[in-house]
Amino acid sequence: MLDRLFDGSLMPHGHCLLWRWDLLLLHLGGDFMTVIAYSLIPFGIFYFLRKRKDLKFDGLAALFACFIAFCGASHLAGMVNVWHGYYFIEGAIKFATGLVSIVTAYYLWKLMPVFINIPSIALLKQRNEELEILRAQLEETNRSLEEKVKERTLQLEIQANTDAVTGVASRFAIMEALSTSVQTFERYHRSFSILMVDVDHFKEVNDSHGHQAGDEVLAELAKCISSNIRSVDIVGRYGGEEFLVVLPETPEEAATELAERIRLAVESLLLPFDISITCSVGVSGIVKGISGDGLISRADHALYSAKRAGRNKVIVFDKNKTNF
Repeated sequence: MLDRLFDGSLMPHGHCLLWRWDLLLLHLGGDFMTVIAYSLIPFGIFYFLRKRKDLKFDGLAALFACFIAFCGASHLAGMVNVWHGYYFIEGAIKFATGLVSIVTAYYLWKLMPVFINIPSIALLKQRNEELEILRAQLEETNRSLEEKVKERTLQLEIQANTDAVTGVASRFAIMEALSTSVQTFERYHRSFSILMVDVDHFKEVNDSHGHQAGDEVLAELAKCISSNIRSVDIVGRYGGEEFLVVLPETPEEAATELAERIRLAVESLLLPFDISITCSVGVSGIVKGISGDGLISRADHALYSAKRAGRNKVIVFDKNKTNF
């Protein structure tokens, strides 16, 4: 068997090239470069598969690498056979190469649908462009939604901070303003005063003209108060027909003058249905150690004192009077 494998007399070899240097260069040079290339390709395939663990073509890649390796071996045998005619070995290598090639081709065609479904670079580019368009549309939609959310949030804040009937600050908003003024006084000793304004005999307005007319009267009263105070002052509906006015940087004396001006303006109001109203006002200035609720309690006491005194009056809280 060894004699047959290494029997160089089976086929003519070296003399068929006539030992010409140009033929030797072409044949040996071509075979040598092919052997080098075929030796490097399998290593490149295995290196690629090792780095790309997401690809699941290991078996086919191994077959292809074997095919390349056998092709390189056949060219190597061709180089040897220029001097020694080991054509039996070369034939065995070529036969093995053919078997590996057939198996590789079979599995290649079997996996062809998978390969065809792999997106091309052009298709991936198209998909990326479509995704960019969708992303831009999504960003625009998000911006639009954010604007709508901001707008709706602002509307809700306005609704929460504005009294629906009168258009002035709601009870929540006016109490927040009072709390802020108290904190400012405690920290920076900036005095302020409050007014508690109440419509006299308001129940009679509702009973005689209906609640809708009563709401219109309250709205006109709120406008009247707002038009007689400064831009830094805040008026809010405290509840029912009562309005709370917060007057920053205002001592009791100035607050009392303002309250009297408001009382006179309310008394002269021209209201629908020939309705005439008056108001009673309680005034209280901030003092050290008193809370916002305590300040409101003082203004309420002064307001009730004005009611007991015959209404349509302005009374300043006085802790020394037994009425309080």
